[in-house]
Amino acid sequence: MKVQLKSKLPNVGTTIFTVMTQLAKEHGAINLSQGFPDFDAPQRLKDLVSEYMNKGANQYAPMAGVLELREQIAAKTERLYGHSVDPEREATVTVGATEALFSAIQAFVHRGDEVIMFDPAYDSYDPAVTLAGGTSVHIPLQTPDFHIDWQRLDEAISDKTALILLNSPHNPTGAVLSSADLDRLAEAVRDTRIVILSDEVYEHIIFDGEAHQSVLRNAELADRSLVVSSFGKTYHATGWKIGYCIASPALTVEFRKVHQFVPFTVVTPMQYAFADYLEEAPQHYLDLPDFYQEKRDRFCQLVKPSKFRFQPARGTYFQLLDYSELSDMADVDYANQLTREIGVASIPISVFCEQMSPGHHLRFCFAKDDRTLEQAAERLCEISN
Repeated sequence: MKVQLKSKLPNVGTTIFTVMTQLAKEHGAINLSQGFPDFDAPQRLKDLVSEYMNKGANQYAPMAGVLELREQIAAKTERLYGHSVDPEREATVTVGATEALFSAIQAFVHRGDEVIMFDPAYDSYDPAVTLAGGTSVHIPLQTPDFHIDWQRLDEAISDKTALILLNSPHNPTGAVLSSADLDRLAEAVRDTRIVILSDEVYEHIIFDGEAHQSVLRNAELADRSLVVSSFGKTYHATGWKIGYCIASPALTVEFRKVHQFVPFTVVTPMQYAFADYLEEAPQHYLDLPDFYQEKRDRFCQLVKPSKFRFQPARGTYFQLLDYSELSDMADVDYANQLTREIGVASIPISVFCEQMSPGHHLRFCFAKDDRTLEQAAERLCEISN
């Protein structure tokens, strides 16, 4: 008897990041598509992981995470955003940001609920909503600076709205929210049941002297928000898949009900290593904006002679390039062509959009060594038509 399969995600294929990285490998292309550095995590941090493995910290950690790490997360959060966090009741260590986002959506979205997100929206959001039985409501960000249309948000909010999903600094556009944006969001959700899920994995990668506006800075929003961050992005260790979620005690109770049945817990020696390194080396994340701004500026300067057009990203380690002077091809097709023929892989942003025309934009990751950026830019500058 043949098994009858019915997919829960019939419209979902392999993620674009896997597709483009594989294409880059096949064609020997410089991979500026998937968002990972080609330089390593700090040596001291790696040494700490080894030390804790050799000390025997190799069994299950507590479900919510090693307390020492949660205490350091709380201390960092209060230092940066002025928001007091109870490490026992309000901080949870997760298997990267993706698990935190997934668990939060499963915890707070019920069948028939609506979740508002903004296009371009990171590709893991929509499938998680579908699996929870909810419906995604996509609102396009407004070009050219990719800001939120607050009137459209007001019009989209209904009795069915359970959750609004934010992302700042924003992947893939590099846009950032201001304190005025947070005030406007607080006004929009006041007197509703709406929960805010704030994806802040690039919180330490923000440029030109701007300060990251976490929703935790806004007391009204903090009470109804789950804030997700990533150690992988901050410490050049994306393969370690460690992140965390900060939320009020009531929200955390529900979040952990799901989290405990997804990974249960997170790799133990790395948690202890991060706890030590956060205390020892706060300068690492404090210096990160300057570190990545130098790379952003270098990449932008290198591609300036080309026919690509751009506005420097305000945050993240991604830069959008507009190729409209080079081709009128769809972005997926053009990204494939550049990978095969030019040898530089990027991400087409249409894959992040349901309600927004992406125009002619590709996303390039500049979290790379200088030589990698130089080689990629040289190839991009050679394109004449």
